[in-house]
Amino acid sequence: MRVDIITKEYPPEIYGGAGVHVTELVKALRTSLDVQVRAFGADRDEDGTTSYDVPAELAASNAAVQTLGTDLEIVTDVAGADVVHSHTWYANFAGHLASLLHGIPHIVTAHSLEPLRPWKAEQLGGGYAVSSWIEKTAYEGAAAVVAVSDGMRNDILRSYPSLDPGKVRVVYNGIDTQAWRPVHDPALLAELGIDPERPSVVFVGRITRQKGLPYFLRAAEKLPADVQLILCAGAPDTPQIMEEVEGLVRDLQAKRDGVVWIDTFLPRDQLCAVLTAATTFVCPSIYEPLGIVNLEAMACGAAVVGTATGGIPEVVVDGVTGRLVPIEQVQDGTGTPIDPEKYVDDLARVLTEVVSDPAQAAQYGEAGRRRAAEDFSWERIAEETAALYAEVAASGR
Repeated sequence: MRVDIITKEYPPEIYGGAGVHVTELVKALRTSLDVQVRAFGADRDEDGTTSYDVPAELAASNAAVQTLGTDLEIVTDVAGADVVHSHTWYANFAGHLASLLHGIPHIVTAHSLEPLRPWKAEQLGGGYAVSSWIEKTAYEGAAAVVAVSDGMRNDILRSYPSLDPGKVRVVYNGIDTQAWRPVHDPALLAELGIDPERPSVVFVGRITRQKGLPYFLRAAEKLPADVQLILCAGAPDTPQIMEEVEGLVRDLQAKRDGVVWIDTFLPRDQLCAVLTAATTFVCPSIYEPLGIVNLEAMACGAAVVGTATGGIPEVVVDGVTGRLVPIEQVQDGTGTPIDPEKYVDDLARVLTEVVSDPAQAAQYGEAGRRRAAEDFSWERIAEETAALYAEVAASGR
């Protein structure tokens, strides 16, 4: 069986969880299937992988239109595949057209949903209407839609009520626990300005509305004075959110020491060292289909404190691998807390409880690594995905 996987992100151009997912899934699938990767971006030196750039004629166009142009470059090359599998709205249009043109089933993996990210209009302008249309059209026409968590499945069916629930399947994200592992490197921590003798809370993520960083920065003001705050945060969605985060960080640094902001990309081993040294990792997301970053932290032996939203409760077992922070959210697609101050207070309270009991935090971390290894292996996820390929190929849908 030949499967063509279409993705915007693929090594070396990865900036989010979807790219990590595709990379690891392809690696695992290629042990048993012919997998052709069709990725956006510059040429790549990898067998079975073809890259596609924005057509020169669209260089000055809206970003959403550029995406459509790249998708059209891909469609013809999918001829001969038994199944086409697209990831994120960027690739969905190519997968949908390839399915129609070549008469093959199209599978979509949902890593996020445009209706639940209305703040993307800040970034894409009118392109957000285009991306939303593409996603809706592709999902409704797909042979199967893969949700990365049960929470995401519920969101899909709520966002697209015309979908047949039977074709929306749950296949979790995964983690490579050999690559993501405890790394003890005091010298590196010192270079980064981190004191391994002090308790620390670590955040890793892009500076976007959905990641909830401003809520964490406000909660951080309430943490014990000896707690370090390590922010591995970059790639802002908009200048506005970057300005907000910069202001909050400046305020924190004026009030307390031990606020370390790393705004450059850290190689994996270095990030493992930062996560390993953490008393706890924090995931203050207000929208998170699953959260590979939580699995990465768990694989490194860090306790995780995460918002009880989306797929996070399916990864973080409250009181076993970390703690969940309650949240009530506005049902308008933004995920905004109904009572932001209560959420900030609850986040600060739970973080304080965890960092104040390092022995318990260490037990959470040990349990988290076991859970990551046992329940979220890429081999298991590849087997479930390959079985879905065989099912839709056999049905001819």
